[in-house]
Amino acid sequence: MADRPVAIRVAALRKSFGTHEVLKGVSLTAREGDVVAIIGGSGSGKSTMLRCINFLETPSAGTIEIGGEAVAMRGDGSPSDRRQIERLRQSLGMVFQSFNLWTHKTVLENLIEVPVHVLKTPRSDAEARAHKLLARVGLAEKAGAYPAFMSGGQQQRAAIARALCMEPRAMLFDEPTSALDPELVGEVLAVIKALADEGRTMILVTHEMKFAREVASHVIYLHNGVIEEEGPPETLFGDPKSERLKQFLKTVG
Repeated sequence: MADRPVAIRVAALRKSFGTHEVLKGVSLTAREGDVVAIIGGSGSGKSTMLRCINFLETPSAGTIEIGGEAVAMRGDGSPSDRRQIERLRQSLGMVFQSFNLWTHKTVLENLIEVPVHVLKTPRSDAEARAHKLLARVGLAEKAGAYPAFMSGGQQQRAAIARALCMEPRAMLFDEPTSALDPELVGEVLAVIKALADEGRTMILVTHEMKFAREVASHVIYLHNGVIEEEGPPETLFGDPKSERLKQFLKTVG
């Protein structure tokens, strides 16, 4: 549906670390309600691409738009307006491989920290929303728990609820299950699938091919910092054109 508003657009994005070019001019468009899965081998540039979208990494070149608003960038790709970056970053919920919860705070305190102190949401409103989101990810009884006393799957679900507390325009997932024991992967994927089913915009870096095939509306296969192939999941997984992609799917399958 090309008439839906663009949530995130990346064009000709490049990123180098010293002389090593990790991203070599990649482009991506996610419209509202899209679930874009980024797949590829280790070192292909998947996580770097995601981290550039919300400026955890500074692009070397290219353009990024969030909700139709172009990020103001200097010639070297660095942002020229810090305030704009901080504002736009608040509209992107980021979920990392490691759960990044504050260990000295309870789950509830983790969830309300940014809404209360950064967004200036009244504490009672932030707590009410946090409780609702914890129930949504199956953690209603864990509001007073500390992360150290929770399983990895529970911590990652809490991290997803924390990102949702920002009421983001889009969610970015960077291999959200890669740090989990195999038996805990399913509970996190179920939460992400529920978000996809309710029409949430998401960009998902994942090595879970079956999940990407089920949940994504569009799949990008990155190889050596270049988009080798992209398209709807049924085409990319069911009838891959590139030899590299065929080999990759054989290896991970």
